[in-house]
Amino acid sequence: MSGAEISLALSIGDPSGIGPEIAIAAWRARHLSALPPFYLLADPALVAARARRLGVDVPIIEISPTDAAGTFHDALPVVPLRVRLVDSPGLPDPANAAGTIEAIDRAVADCLAGHAAAVVTCPIAKKPLYDAGFRSPGHTEYLAHLASRHIGADVTPVMLLAGPELRTVPVTIHIPLAEVPRQLTSELIVTTARITAHDLANRFGIARPRLAIAGLNPHAGEGGTMGHEDDRIIRPAVEALRAEGIDANGPLPADTLFHARARATYDVALCMYHDQALIPAKALAFDEAVNVTLGLPFIRTSPDHGTAFDIAGKGIARADSLIAALKLGHSLAGGGMKAIPTPTETAR
Repeated sequence: MSGAEISLALSIGDPSGIGPEIAIAAWRARHLSALPPFYLLADPALVAARARRLGVDVPIIEISPTDAAGTFHDALPVVPLRVRLVDSPGLPDPANAAGTIEAIDRAVADCLAGHAAAVVTCPIAKKPLYDAGFRSPGHTEYLAHLASRHIGADVTPVMLLAGPELRTVPVTIHIPLAEVPRQLTSELIVTTARITAHDLANRFGIARPRLAIAGLNPHAGEGGTMGHEDDRIIRPAVEALRAEGIDANGPLPADTLFHARARATYDVALCMYHDQALIPAKALAFDEAVNVTLGLPFIRTSPDHGTAFDIAGKGIARADSLIAALKLGHSLAGGGMKAIPTPTETAR
């Protein structure tokens, strides 16, 4: 069964955030946006309550995953969770933790079983989950845990932020900035780059991906005058990658890596820490960028924004990034389409 014949599994995320309403908004835009069919893993009562709160008429149908495509155009397909969710927009509640995790678990299980083409996730917040006993560092790491359990071997997840003009990968992710120099190693950079190059080739259809490797320090260390990590850690990693035949270049000063002419010279920028990768990605395409997890035995995409508790339930949340995530998930499941062109291709 191909990705075009089955639906995408969309997990609700933290129900106190904007997940329910952007899912509703995406479904309502299904014709205008030419969306592939998806089903929402959620509490149908909460989805209906949120729609009433927003003042929108959304027919909801409870289905099994394999029935979603046939009902998608007439009603929002919802696969009911086993637990009920509390509708408290803007007020995160640890009581929702079990349902939030159940939605993720079942979306992954559906995808691995061939009942869903890809996993698409609405945003979660870590603190309510931690308060309920959740111990994974973040969404990406939890997905890797599920994948590792499925295949019986360790999985290394790689976060890719993909937008119309830029793709970025943070080599270190959810750790304090002070920990980055201590946890950054040549081996970690090489492993991250290998996974990135492999998935860009096999899922995005880029025959020979060009990797720009950012420096850690200002001016990429400037010959050791502003830190030695660039020469001691990053440069050997780049040399090792090039020896393997991977088109890698660096370490490159991050402050000149993201303007238009620079972006035209690479397919992805590997950055040394979270904000070095996410700030330019979100600055260029906050409403269009997609979070893709590479290195998994299934396809996972997500909006690049968070739960937005401050606007939850107010009817002003935009679904653009979720719509982009749904489209990209469908495209990647379709067999190696290059869903997001590089800047050089856009200019042709």
